[in-house]
Amino acid sequence: MKKNILKKIFKILLIIIIVFVLFSVFLTIIYKWVNPPISFLMISRKIEMKAEINYKYIDIKDIPQSVINCAVAAEDNNFLAHNGIDFSAIKKTFEERKKGRIRGASTISQQTAKNVFLWQGRSYIRKGLEAYFTVLIEIFWSKERIMEIYLNVIEMGKGIYGIEAASQYYYNKSAKYLTPYQSALIVSSFPAPLKFNPRNPSEYLANRANNVLNLSYKIGNIKFDKESIISAKERYEKRKKTNW
Repeated sequence: MKKNILKKIFKILLIIIIVFVLFSVFLTIIYKWVNPPISFLMISRKIEMKAEINYKYIDIKDIPQSVINCAVAAEDNNFLAHNGIDFSAIKKTFEERKKGRIRGASTISQQTAKNVFLWQGRSYIRKGLEAYFTVLIEIFWSKERIMEIYLNVIEMGKGIYGIEAASQYYYNKSAKYLTPYQSALIVSSFPAPLKFNPRNPSEYLANRANNVLNLSYKIGNIKFDKESIISAKERYEKRKKTNW
């Protein structure tokens, strides 16, 4: 009797897993060409904060180069080189924590996977699903597509999602007209978008924006052509051999 019950439970779980995998792969492939109409983050924030959803999706060609450069400088220096999870950044995180410093290691790919497909919160289940969806988007999407969706769905204020909505809300203009410093201010608010205000930056946010902007100038323009990605991967591997 117990064996029959266990078999039924196992079958049900197996069906659930298969359906989940098929649906998640299908949705990821669809989003390769179709822009996400909404995200789980937007839905959860709507329920939690009762805030209206201000979300305006724009093509990456309408996103200033300065925004892309600052995003990489602030959030993920090795974006073009890694395969979704930056193990060298994770290593640095552990080293920093030993010294009592808090340092994040989530890549732009991980943040995109979390914002599009998952809920907020910290748990082993969510982190596991985040890793799973990160692998999926790295397989099916290009780096350019990941960056485009990232800059369109990331939270940039209460009920504000994406660079276009943020630009219009904070500076009353389309994102394509953002100055490099304004780009840096918006990007620098990513770690705590409900706390910082790019229109009236605190001293901390202004200093962070200046540091991000200066680093973006050192890194240079981020390009998504094959040659740039190969070159980034080669530099990344050389640094890993040196540091590890």
